[in-house]
Amino acid sequence: MAEAVVSVVLESVRDFTIQEAKFLSGVSRQVEAAQTELEFMQGFLKDADARQGQDTRVQICVAKIRDAAYDLEDIIETYGLKVDSKKKKRGLKNVLKRFACIFKEGVDVHMIAAEIENITTKISALRSNLQSYNIKEIRDRDSGGGESSLQLHERLRRSYSHVVERDVVGLESNVEELVVHLVKDENRHQVVSVWGMGGLGKTTLARKVYHHKKVRQHFLSFAWVCISQRFQVRNVWERILIELTSATKEPKQEIKDMTDDEIAKKLFCVMEEMRCLVILDDIWSIETWNLLKVAFPNVETESTILLTTRNQAVASLPNRNVFLHKLQPLNENESWELLVKKAIPARAEIDLGMYIKKKDLGMKMLQHCKGLPLAIIVLAGVLARKNSIREWVRVYENVREYINRGIGHEEEYEGVSRVLALSYDDLPYYLKPCFLYLSYYPEDCIISVSTLTKLWVAEGLIFLRQQGHGSEKTMEDIARDCLSELVERCLVQVGTSGSTGTIKDCRIHDLIRDMCLLKAKDESFLQINYSLQENTSSVTAQASQLGKIRRLAIYVDEKADRLVSSRDETNGHVRSLLFFGLREWRPKSEKGLLSPLKDFKVLRVLKVEGLRARRVELPSEIGNMVHLRFLSVRRSEIKTFPSSLGNLVCLQTLDFRVSSYIDMVIPNVIKKMKQLRHLYLPWNYRAKGKLELSTLGHLQTLHNLSSEYCDLKDVGRLTNLRKLKIRVLGSLQNLEEILKSTSSTLNRIRSLIVKNDTNSGEEQAMQIVSSCPGIYKLTLDGPIAELPKELHNYPNLTKLVLWSCGLKEDQMGILEKLPNLTNLKLFEKPFEENTKILVFSRGGFPSLEFLHVSRMDQITELRVEKGAMPRLCQLCIQFCSGLTTLPDGLRYLIYLKELTIRWMCRELHRRIEEDGEDFYKIQHVPCLLIGEPLD
Repeated sequence: MAEAVVSVVLESVRDFTIQEAKFLSGVSRQVEAAQTELEFMQGFLKDADARQGQDTRVQICVAKIRDAAYDLEDIIETYGLKVDSKKKKRGLKNVLKRFACIFKEGVDVHMIAAEIENITTKISALRSNLQSYNIKEIRDRDSGGGESSLQLHERLRRSYSHVVERDVVGLESNVEELVVHLVKDENRHQVVSVWGMGGLGKTTLARKVYHHKKVRQHFLSFAWVCISQRFQVRNVWERILIELTSATKEPKQEIKDMTDDEIAKKLFCVMEEMRCLVILDDIWSIETWNLLKVAFPNVETESTILLTTRNQAVASLPNRNVFLHKLQPLNENESWELLVKKAIPARAEIDLGMYIKKKDLGMKMLQHCKGLPLAIIVLAGVLARKNSIREWVRVYENVREYINRGIGHEEEYEGVSRVLALSYDDLPYYLKPCFLYLSYYPEDCIISVSTLTKLWVAEGLIFLRQQGHGSEKTMEDIARDCLSELVERCLVQVGTSGSTGTIKDCRIHDLIRDMCLLKAKDESFLQINYSLQENTSSVTAQASQLGKIRRLAIYVDEKADRLVSSRDETNGHVRSLLFFGLREWRPKSEKGLLSPLKDFKVLRVLKVEGLRARRVELPSEIGNMVHLRFLSVRRSEIKTFPSSLGNLVCLQTLDFRVSSYIDMVIPNVIKKMKQLRHLYLPWNYRAKGKLELSTLGHLQTLHNLSSEYCDLKDVGRLTNLRKLKIRVLGSLQNLEEILKSTSSTLNRIRSLIVKNDTNSGEEQAMQIVSSCPGIYKLTLDGPIAELPKELHNYPNLTKLVLWSCGLKEDQMGILEKLPNLTNLKLFEKPFEENTKILVFSRGGFPSLEFLHVSRMDQITELRVEKGAMPRLCQLCIQFCSGLTTLPDGLRYLIYLKELTIRWMCRELHRRIEEDGEDFYKIQHVPCLLIGEPLD
């Protein structure tokens, strides 16, 4: 990962020197020399990264290179920020003080220049060391160096068509589905792709299909090739052609004597003329396919290619007629069946009582496998040698180690982590740190994509150079592209998606996380501390790791008596500090709880969310942490907004959504944070005068803009604003005139939340909505009797949330005409209190897919007419105590896949039971989620 670190640092230094060149004039020569040395170093790091596991000297050298790169970045940025700060202050000083300041600045320049030169010399010496260890310079990212552990690993994992596994479980339906697509004569597919994460059994499935009786009868010629990560195109073509033509000695030699063009043409003709099945096992990248495809027919033929891959981009192959088959994990019963076949082959010889105990232990251990066949086989390989219950208990106590590392039977099975690590090794350099960042999060954690992408940007892992030339994507857009690529490579799982198709949250498989943690430790990427007490050192989890601690995650539990260890020598190097578990933690002492944060001099990311201590203040020293890009104290009970926060001129994300009951005074210092991209203000706050926000030209998100304490005219200068939550407090003077002057900005708003906290602001709230015709998402919270009449003409509106609006009953007519609305949420009296019946008319809501109805106690009847909501696939009804029956029209919703009923009256719950009067209305729905009734 040193290649990734050096590349990221180079990008960061380039960006900083371009943006802040005027502040680096005194050290520009030294900075340029350091950049040049890092560029030279890049060529050696690909080979060095691959060789770390073979040579401890290389591993130590790589660790020192990472540290030197990070130190260089810190020094350059610190100096630039100091010079910037001094020049701003100089205008306030008299002439004598001004000369003193210039003299001191000159001393600083000399010292900084010397430090940069020292680091440059160190990097140059480290490069010489690498060369003396026989590390080769590799400029072509795809070319290979010397023999590496990766190449050896590839040879060990090479698949062969003649090896047919016994004891295969859970693939029967997969085999049958693929066979149908391979042997059919009409609507055939040129390519059949099997896609899934490592260890799911893609190769096993391909072998079963390859040897299936119907497949053997249908095709005339067969070829199987395993594609390594360091394959040669010529060799692959040769092997396929030799197998398809069953070439003997002389024809083989003729094939070997052909030129590349001749062999590609010959293979093309053979597949065009004969009915061939070619298996390409384990293709890693779309570039691999692009190199191979010129020898495969791109016209309609009777030949088919079946490929297996971990990469969705490969599986989906543009410009080819492809059938995509995604392989799923085994269920609980299948997992146990596979474990029994591998670990307990002679069940009849086992005492029944022992078998029951082994099954109980086995089912508990299988929870760690999460249905991954490779993990189950590795576990079974260990257990097959263990006969007694005591031995099974010992394996259970360390089951994760056995599964991940494959300890105890290395001669037969690899550990799961090593197999899954191939997916990590195949990542391009810019994705590796993004993936390792996921190791921050606890097991089974639901990861907010919005937060994750902001963290990646703040850490400097995302650069505008990653986008195509001429693109208008933001860094957050590029970060989402990186996440999508990790999803396509089966390293990240999608949780839920938004109304516009974007990923809202994600997670990682437990075994992927274990591999991620191992890689993060090996690469000194971050350290995790699980508890902090006075008598323990903060360096508890990874004391033996190489390199300085740059990123720190602290999992706080009930044993902890503080947040961070003060006076720890590692604190001065930490760039990122994230806390988890604060919502469940109650500190013994709240005094000075956050004071040790001042020791983190180069911190870029600070995430202290959910801190429930009642007398905690954010120390004023936080203003000295000038490197901060990301600061979040969301859901914490912090009562002050220090004016020193204005010093954080690099801040990109400020999330101050503290507990809602806190009434906070905010000084007018946010205007100084000119790099802000995302600003989340508290729910309750006051200001002395108006908060000035017009200087925040990079702002994309503005949450809780107060009409009372902010000047709405400032919004007009926020030309990058895309998400706005505005709180209407009191009467707004000259609103129409203000909205006209800000129209160019409001036209760009994509997500709008309007909270009306007055009884007289209905019209003004609607004026704001009317000024944002480009919105995709709209939330209206508070009294609003009527919707804008032009709402149905909003071309992009896909999601609408109505909360306590008190709309007139006839407003349903406007809602149901929204042509592109896919998501509608109705909460807590969205209509007038006397509205008893909610009607979904025939032809209404033509595009609606998700409907959520909650806390509408006044509703006594729901009506769904035939032809209403024809595309509805998810419906949730909860906390509607007045409803005693479900609408008959639900049976017309043929696309309804999921129905959730929770916290409704007991009468309704009784009626929707399988023998109840209303069950016929919902019996066609595949997924019924019925929760507890109201008491």
